[in-house]
Amino acid sequence: MNRTYSISDLASEFEVTPRTLRYYEEKGLLQPTRSGQIRRYSAADRTRLILVLRGKTLGLSLQESAELIGMYDPSSNNNAQLSRLIEKIQTRKAQLVAQKLELEQMIDDLDAWEQRSRKSMKSRKAKKV
Repeated sequence: MNRTYSISDLASEFEVTPRTLRYYEEKGLLQPTRSGQIRRYSAADRTRLILVLRGKTLGLSLQESAELIGMYDPSSNNNAQLSRLIEKIQTRKAQLVAQKLELEQMIDDLDAWEQRSRKSMKSRKAKKV
């Protein structure tokens, strides 16, 4: 028998809110079965949730995660999916490296302004004495 999960099971296990799971369902990332108001998530839904959360950790948008998940084909070696993932990772890394350089420059600028300001304060104190 295939195991199923309630919304509270998955929310608790992955430390997300039930609202988050409903949002992912709305976006087509999860496809629970319903019995009235009760949602039952399959093992495949649980796996997709893991992938969405990993994608989020990598900085991927939900749309990007959905694209990658949608490329999964159990009858293939999934090289196309993996190649696309590598492209996404490389793009994200390039963005982060650019941000890092910008932050390093900003820190250098702040250090320089702090030094100038301290020097200015010292010279003003010296003139008063």
